[in-house]
Amino acid sequence: MATATSTPLEQDARALHDRGDHEVRPGEIAIGVIIGRTSEFFDFFVYAIASVIVFPAVIFPYLQPIVATMWSFALFPLAFIARPIGTQIFMKLDRRYGRGTKLTIALFLLGTSTVLVAFLPGFETLGHWSAILLALFRVGQGIALGGAWDGLPSLLALNAPEKKRGWWAMVPQLGAPLGLIVASALFAFFLSTLEPADFISWGWRYPFFVAFALNVVALFARLRIVVTPEYAELFHSRELTPSRVTATVKAQWRNIIIGAFAPLASFALFHMVTVFPLSWVALYTREDISTFLMIEVLGGFVGLGAIVLSGLLADRIGRRSVLGYTAAGIAAFSGFAPNLLSGGRGGEILFMVMGFLLLGISFGQSSGAVTSNFPKRARYTGAALTSDLAWLFGAGFAPLAALALTQAFGLVAAGGYLLSGALGTLIALGLNVELARRLD
Repeated sequence: MATATSTPLEQDARALHDRGDHEVRPGEIAIGVIIGRTSEFFDFFVYAIASVIVFPAVIFPYLQPIVATMWSFALFPLAFIARPIGTQIFMKLDRRYGRGTKLTIALFLLGTSTVLVAFLPGFETLGHWSAILLALFRVGQGIALGGAWDGLPSLLALNAPEKKRGWWAMVPQLGAPLGLIVASALFAFFLSTLEPADFISWGWRYPFFVAFALNVVALFARLRIVVTPEYAELFHSRELTPSRVTATVKAQWRNIIIGAFAPLASFALFHMVTVFPLSWVALYTREDISTFLMIEVLGGFVGLGAIVLSGLLADRIGRRSVLGYTAAGIAAFSGFAPNLLSGGRGGEILFMVMGFLLLGISFGQSSGAVTSNFPKRARYTGAALTSDLAWLFGAGFAPLAALALTQAFGLVAAGGYLLSGALGTLIALGLNVELARRLD
C-alpha cells in the first residue's frame, strides 16, 4: 500500500510488485545497480566532455583556449564539493520520508540540473551570468549525486557468498565505463556529422537531453527494487538504514578518512584517462576530437573487461592485495605514461589501453573497500560519506591539477597528481590494520 509520503513513481513501482506481474529476485539487485550507476556516470561524462570541448568556447570565448579550459575545469569540482552536503540533506529525507522518496527527489534534481545545462545561453547572450548559472547547475548535480546513494552496492556486498565478495564488489563499478562509452560515442557522432559552428550552437546540447531521459528510466529501475517489501526488510535486517551524519562522522571519522584514501589511486586515475587526455588532444594537437573520443570508447571496453577481471583476482588473492598491487602499478604508470600522449595516435591508444586496464582492476574493487570499512550500524551513511570524500580528494581536482602541471612543467608533470593518489592508497592500506583485516 502506498504511504502518504510516497511519490507517484514509488507507488507505481509498488503496484507492479503488488500485482505479482514480476517477482523480484536477488540477481535484480545487480541489474538495478548497473542501470543506476550507468545513468549517473553518463550524466557525469556528458558534463566532463563538454567541459573540454564546449564550455571553453561557449562560456569563456573571450579567453585564450588554455585559460578558458582551466576556468572550465575550475567549475568541474563544484559537484564533488557539493556531494557531502547533498548526502547530509538527503539522509534527513531518507530518515523522514523513506528511501524511495529520497531517490525520486535526488534523481529528478540530477536530471533537471543536467538538462538545464542544455538550455544554457552562452557568454554572447548572458555575459558572465552564463558561467554563474553553469556553476549553480554543477552544484545542483553534486547535491543530487549525494542523495542518489541507495545502499544497493552495500546490499550486494553483504549478501555475496564469502568466496565471491570480490566478484559482487565489482558489479556497481561497471556503470562507469558503460556511461563513458555511451557519452563519448554520442559526442563523437554529433562532432563528426555536424559543422563546427552547428555543434557549438546547438549540437552539444542533445546529450544533456538524453541524460534526463536516462535518469527517469534509472529511477524506476531502482525504485522497483528499493520499495518492495522483501528488499525493504533486507535493508533493515542488514542495518542498511540512514544514521545521522554528524553522529556517524563523530564515531567513524577514522574509518571515513582511511576509507576515502584507500581507493584514492583509482579515483585519481579515473580522470587522468578520461578528461585530461581529451583536454591535451584538444589544446595541444590538431587531431580530430571525434576520433579521440572513439579511442576513449575503446578504452571504455578495456575498462569493462578489466573490472570483471578485478572480481576474479580479488576472490583469488584478496581485495586489499588487488588495491595495493594496482596502486603500485599506477605509481609506475604515472612516471612515464603521460609522455605517451605526445607520441601520436599509437601513443594515445597505448596510453588509453594501459590506463583503462589499471583503472578497471583498481576501480573494480574500490566499492568493496568502502563497504567493508564500517560496522553495520554506520555502513549506509558511512559508505556514502566515504565515497563522497574519495571522489573529492581523488578525482574532483584531477583535470585542473593535471592541466596546470602540464602547462607549467611539461606533460610528464601531469603524472604528479596521479602519483600522489597512488601513494595515498599505499599509505592508507599500510597504516590501517583493521581495514587490511576486513578487506582480506
